[in-house]
Amino acid sequence: MKILSLADIHGSQYRLNIVLKNIEKYTPDLIVICGDITQFGPADVAINILNQIKVKTLAIHGNIDSNEILKAIDYSKAINIHLKKEIVDNIPFIGIGGEIDVQFDLQIKVNASFKPIGEILDKSTVLVTHIPPYGLQDKFFLGLNSGSKDLKKIINKYNPRLVLCGHIHENPGFIKFKNTTIINCSIGKTGGGALIELNNKINVKMLD
Repeated sequence: MKILSLADIHGSQYRLNIVLKNIEKYTPDLIVICGDITQFGPADVAINILNQIKVKTLAIHGNIDSNEILKAIDYSKAINIHLKKEIVDNIPFIGIGGEIDVQFDLQIKVNASFKPIGEILDKSTVLVTHIPPYGLQDKFFLGLNSGSKDLKKIINKYNPRLVLCGHIHENPGFIKFKNTTIINCSIGKTGGGALIELNNKINVKMLD
């Protein structure tokens, strides 16, 4: 599967146009948006942005997105995966949007029921978050770390195959932590996100 993952559009048509050009150039099978679609809303901005993307899209909200953006994703062509499990081509995706604390008993919707994240997150999972894990592609002002320590504990225990995140505009890129590949795909400052070939191996290309 070829995935184009990005975060931090912040309501900018200019940034979205970069994404649309990369979609045309690289023809991904799936788009994954890791939050901050808007700059504090409103809902119609999020819907307009998401509906311009003609490829299947999974999305979560970010810390700058207002609460109405969660509903806006549902009204758009994108699939809202916040606190949900979505399977695409036999690959499980789990989304955790906003600034939510990533606790071990966090409830994730699977079909019509809810289960603790620890019961459904495994080595085959792609975990989609807005905030990166602590110490992993999360450096900002003066090189300080700003990621989630709770999320890092979850990754350390369950070893998801891939973590897609954003939020920290200053530190896009990817890194390996144990058996997990973490990709900060923010386009908030520069770049066009990450192009990911997800097969037996994970190949990542950070886009201009």
